[in-house]
Amino acid sequence: MAVFNFFTAGCVLMLTTLSCTSTGLPVRTVSTEKCGDFKNLLGNLRELLRLRSDVLCHGIASDTMEVRTTSDTVLACAPILTQNSSCMMQRNSSFNESKCLTNIMKDLAHYDAAIKSYINSSLRSPEEEVALRPTLGIIQSLMKNCFLMPNGVNNSSEEDAAQMWGYDTFSNRQKMCKKMRGFHVRTITINRAMGYISSGEHRK
Repeated sequence: MAVFNFFTAGCVLMLTTLSCTSTGLPVRTVSTEKCGDFKNLLGNLRELLRLRSDVLCHGIASDTMEVRTTSDTVLACAPILTQNSSCMMQRNSSFNESKCLTNIMKDLAHYDAAIKSYINSSLRSPEEEVALRPTLGIIQSLMKNCFLMPNGVNNSSEEDAAQMWGYDTFSNRQKMCKKMRGFHVRTITINRAMGYISSGEHRK
């Protein structure tokens, strides 16, 4: 029963984070070996949200998150499902590695821009909230080493991020805390997708 509930929860999470945005930007991996930092990113986010929650999420309800829904990462990066899959979600086409990587890249660009603009906004405790800088460094390393970035992606993300933050430090911190919790969930999906791509199962 516990195993069933785990897979059911996973299915619900996947379905609730799907969006209908399509992408056509060309992107490919440089080397899957250079993308190992996705595991480091996941560990960094866990530390940020659990061990250092008093910095970013101090005084904010622990059960709220904001998952980015303007990309197709969850759907595009879902592995080809078999009839015996625990999640009974049908795919209309085979796994598209390029589309999956494009959406991952756009997620990274979004969070890169969001964190950079947040650090430059009004902060409750600048000397503590620089804890986000290692996260930013890992994201930028991944963007540099794993992907060929299509022109204009960073610029559009930075323009959107510039509108996120106001002058109320609590509201800003609340929004960033929720955003990082959502990013943690998305990074779990990304790690699974990169593992699937590295395995070569979709090419068989």
